[in-house]
Amino acid sequence: MSAKARAGTIGAWLLCAGLIALSGCTAVQLGYNNADSLLHWRAGRYFGFEDEQKAEFERRVQRFLAWHRKTELPRYARFASDLADRLARGVSQGDLVWGYDAFQGYLRQTLRAGSGEIAALLDDLAPEQIERFQERLEKEDREFAKEYGLGETADERREIRVKRNVKRLEEWFGALSDAQAERVALYSRRAPLDDELRLRDRKRLQRELVAMLKSKEARRKLVPWAVAWDQHRDPAYETLRKQNLQEFYAMLLDLDKTLSPEQRNRAVQRLRGFAGDFTTLAAAVEAAR
Repeated sequence: MSAKARAGTIGAWLLCAGLIALSGCTAVQLGYNNADSLLHWRAGRYFGFEDEQKAEFERRVQRFLAWHRKTELPRYARFASDLADRLARGVSQGDLVWGYDAFQGYLRQTLRAGSGEIAALLDDLAPEQIERFQERLEKEDREFAKEYGLGETADERREIRVKRNVKRLEEWFGALSDAQAERVALYSRRAPLDDELRLRDRKRLQRELVAMLKSKEARRKLVPWAVAWDQHRDPAYETLRKQNLQEFYAMLLDLDKTLSPEQRNRAVQRLRGFAGDFTTLAAAVEAAR
């Protein structure tokens, strides 16, 4: 989870987990319906909320989830349905840019709402809770470094990237052909390795957040900081990130041309399943009113 989500901006998990990470329609509904339990569990790991803090966090989570179900889920349903339609006919560069920009917009809106709910509570953290939070961030940074092979050779890191991308793509399309897997490997060879700079940027965000918590300024600063989380990156990192994204687009466009009808249908139906789940979850809110 990124630094922005770890700040307590709880909506980011709902968007990412709902549309990307969870596999299968039932899993989306199950995961979303248990989102409050997951958020309490994560809050316990990060901050150790107790007593009145815990009760206040519960109230804020429920208020956020009510807003998210009513306002955002219908938008996610339309987004997933539009993605399915575009994938069914074959994607273009414009489709990829549209999808990326739309996702960023949804994420920013959810971050705004989530950080607004949690800001006041974060200003009441005790020093030992902030220390606990820092320790957790440091642990997750070590996990990030291990996952992305930082400290390994460039060739080893590229191989890790190939395996990671093949796994993710096969979750959507099923088994890749040898030619398709080779195209993924070509992306890994051509795209810059930006993970070290990415980790450095994570740590920058973490330092800014911890400083905000220690100075008791979350009420005043958290929302604009969370919404602008990607606006102050190191220029070197931003350059490599954009190059990487363009190489990733090129890979997806090439893969799209080689998809079998079965591979394309698998991904299209998965997206339609997400759209149906989001619609069902949003409708449950209206039915309960």
